[in-house]
Amino acid sequence: MQDGIRKPVTRLLAPLARLLLRHGVSHAEFSTWAKTAFIKQAVEHFGVRDKKPSVSRIAIVTGINRKEVKRVLELPAESDAQNAKQNRATRVVTGWLQDADYCDSKGNPKPLDYGEAGCAFNDLVKQYGGDVPARAVLDELLRVGTVIREDEGDTVIIRMKQKGYVPHESEEQMLQIFGETSTDLLNTIDHNLSNKPDDSRMQLHVVYDNLPEECLADFKQMAEKKSLELLQDLDKYLVKHDRDANKTVQGSGRFRAGMGVYLIEQQLNDGDDSGTTG
Repeated sequence: MQDGIRKPVTRLLAPLARLLLRHGVSHAEFSTWAKTAFIKQAVEHFGVRDKKPSVSRIAIVTGINRKEVKRVLELPAESDAQNAKQNRATRVVTGWLQDADYCDSKGNPKPLDYGEAGCAFNDLVKQYGGDVPARAVLDELLRVGTVIREDEGDTVIIRMKQKGYVPHESEEQMLQIFGETSTDLLNTIDHNLSNKPDDSRMQLHVVYDNLPEECLADFKQMAEKKSLELLQDLDKYLVKHDRDANKTVQGSGRFRAGMGVYLIEQQLNDGDDSGTTG
């Protein structure tokens, strides 16, 4: 079985290794992070009869010695404050894009005045951002390049720069999104490999490996248009059922659900095995 999984995992690690090298992360550092991930996943998924596994069992499952397992388990939990801030900002941007009160007749997000309570941006944050201050949300959206601020006399106007929370101007936030979206995709693949076909999750993609460069621009434009339309429709459905955005929603349990879309583009040389190069 290890031979069967070695090649796809090696392929998977290629872009990850490139990313790590670009950010100055050594193999030793990555090895330490991988060790922690192995131990945490063993704790969460490899107990016996739904019981939390012992240090000895974790050591057996992972191949990591008991002393190191114990040390990792005693490390303080990492704060999730940054993810919480990102989620609040995302909900505010989504409300701005979807709520007719904050859009023009064509469905585009309106410029919003900002300042005292009662200003449009402040109301938007109050409605979709929970108890977080409007200034904190504005600072975050400015920092990552989602909005721009314009001073028009005594009035401050906030304009959306791009349709969505895509923090191109914040490498830290882009890395956060990288971790989240990559994890979502791998979790879906792992689920489908571990369960019967009738319990599988949707996992689809379309890709061709002998295309001329001249078709790429049209394909990118078409893919962006159609995928944005689909994601906006799905967003409209989900936001109606999200308890944070709609306080009247009832029901049992708490689930995370959604859908991701990404563009594939890779230059190949004659003789390349499709999908194996970085």
